[in-house]
Amino acid sequence: MSDFLKQFGEDLKKNVPGFIAVSVAEIKSGMSYYSQSAFSDFDPELASAYNLEVVKAEMNAIRALKLQGQVVDNVMITLTSQIHIIDVSDNGEYFIYLAVDSTKANLGMTKSILNKYKKEIAHKL
Repeated sequence: MSDFLKQFGEDLKKNVPGFIAVSVAEIKSGMSYYSQSAFSDFDPELASAYNLEVVKAEMNAIRALKLQGQVVDNVMITLTSQIHIIDVSDNGEYFIYLAVDSTKANLGMTKSILNKYKKEIAHKL
């Protein structure tokens, strides 16, 4: 595991209110490069595998609709007590999957931290 990803995970855990879990995965292969969970019964790699299908579906929709120049930036899924954010790297090769407790999350702060790291992920992996 790279020092970059370890720092990324620690930064999220420390600075994202309501942090539940995070995973960084490659879109093409689905391979997870990093995962961390605050709860032993929440598997971020399994969640990433399912959310990879969401990312691929959105990419296919963009192609099918011939939306020239459009790319998936992020997808936010709001559950009863959680928010799941799928943030695609700037080069479209990786995604960050982040789950937070919706009663504790500060979405502005969370998005700011994710944006900082997603710009770097494509260059450091």
